[in-house]
Amino acid sequence: MTAKETKAAARKKRHPAVRVIRWMLLKSIVPILCVLAVIGGMYIGYAVLGKRPGAEIFEVETWKHMYDLIFAD
Repeated sequence: MTAKETKAAARKKRHPAVRVIRWMLLKSIVPILCVLAVIGGMYIGYAVLGKRPGAEIFEVETWKHMYDLIFAD
């Protein structure tokens, strides 16, 4: 058996559920990294640059207040 035949045989032996889960993980890595980047940016902007408690970025009231400050008449 050559290396190509061994890889092909290993690929065929995988359970379909394993292939689906692997495919989903590969396709979801970019959105996961984007969400982590947004959370990291919020933390840096609010806690580090704004010198506020970092836990406040997860409170809805904080973002409502910012929205009101930006779009107030």
